[in-house]
Amino acid sequence: MSKNIPGLIICLIFFTTFLVLFLFSKCLISLRVFQDFEPEYSWLSHCVTNVLGYSTVIIPGYLVFKYIRKTNYLDRAGNGFLPTIIHKFFGEEELIDRANSSSTPTQYSQSKKAVLLVTYFIGLLISFLCWGVLQEKIMTQNYVNSLNETSQFKDSQFLVLVNRVLAFCFSGIYICCKRQPRHKCPLYKYIFCSLSNVMSSWCQYEALKYVSFLHQVLSKAAKTIPVMIMGKIISRTKYEYYEYLTAIILSVGMLFFMLDTGDDNGTTITTFTGVVLLTSYIAFDSFTSNWQGALFKSFGMSPVQMMCAVNFFSCILTSTSLLQKGGFIESINFMYQFPSFIIDCFLLSFCSAIGQLLIFSTLATFGPLVFAIISTIRQGCSVLLSCLIYHHQVNALGIFGIVLVFFSIFLRIYCSYRMKNIRNRRPNEGKN
Repeated sequence: MSKNIPGLIICLIFFTTFLVLFLFSKCLISLRVFQDFEPEYSWLSHCVTNVLGYSTVIIPGYLVFKYIRKTNYLDRAGNGFLPTIIHKFFGEEELIDRANSSSTPTQYSQSKKAVLLVTYFIGLLISFLCWGVLQEKIMTQNYVNSLNETSQFKDSQFLVLVNRVLAFCFSGIYICCKRQPRHKCPLYKYIFCSLSNVMSSWCQYEALKYVSFLHQVLSKAAKTIPVMIMGKIISRTKYEYYEYLTAIILSVGMLFFMLDTGDDNGTTITTFTGVVLLTSYIAFDSFTSNWQGALFKSFGMSPVQMMCAVNFFSCILTSTSLLQKGGFIESINFMYQFPSFIIDCFLLSFCSAIGQLLIFSTLATFGPLVFAIISTIRQGCSVLLSCLIYHHQVNALGIFGIVLVFFSIFLRIYCSYRMKNIRNRRPNEGKN
């Protein structure tokens, strides 16, 4: 009986803290404590309520983590159900021996590679072009029902949840169908990139209320400097000189584009709000990629395992937040009143999930260089398609900015290719 006491204490800590925080946050939201912001800053109230929902899960988990570390629970626990779950979440195993655990890459003939490359390219292009257009439509356009009533969907958090649920299901099915390397990463380590991933997605959707889709697409291309800064902080990564040069060229191009093409509603407050949201999106997204890269280096899990674990925690975080603020009911009512939204929402999530799987497949088969070229072409097509569908105006300075942005990306790809050839040539010259 005494062996079960620590497990009971862990359950008591988690569920009691969760219940208290859930009810506390629910009361604050019901009292509309965070509803006194000006209309231009209404996104702040949504952000605060979302963070309250996330803390309802994160704080109990942190208290359990501290208790486990303080009492050395993992060293004394048995082999029951609860100890196994606790070990999966918080247990630190030895690092993977890459020489023995890494699987041998699949070898393809040239014709097979050509077919796969064309398939991946077309799949990525279609899935993310559709995803971008649907994202802009859902967050910026009005829906009309059979009664000729119009309304605009406003809950970005619900879209994040739907995307994460479908991505989790897709990655889970993929893992069940294809053998994966042994997973040794403690699950709690995914919570950091899961939280930053959810926040970056929320900022991305929310920003479309204040900036045009073109600004958002080009801001994604301008993530180089924040990613480099975050890489130095998290992974102590060293960068080549050409990487700094291309980052500066890209940022200048983005500045020209932002100065030339303004939003139609474009008040100063709205513009500032959009910049804040885009900056937050870039910061969170930069942290996510670098943290995931650090986990890959330390534990060697497959990309699909990473995708499954991150989306698992994202589903928990977003669903808890929506339950607290009543977002489920509002979104379901919107679905009932505007059935066309259901189709758009499903297609958005489907394209996002398919796109993620295609990204992993492209990286595994052809490497990051080919994927970077495909991604660059896709971004250019997204800008062009958005201009054609939603009639965005881009003047001479903006066009020059776009040219600079994509020139910097292609220059970066070319320089990295040259550097790779130089490094590969040096060992051969030494042998001769």
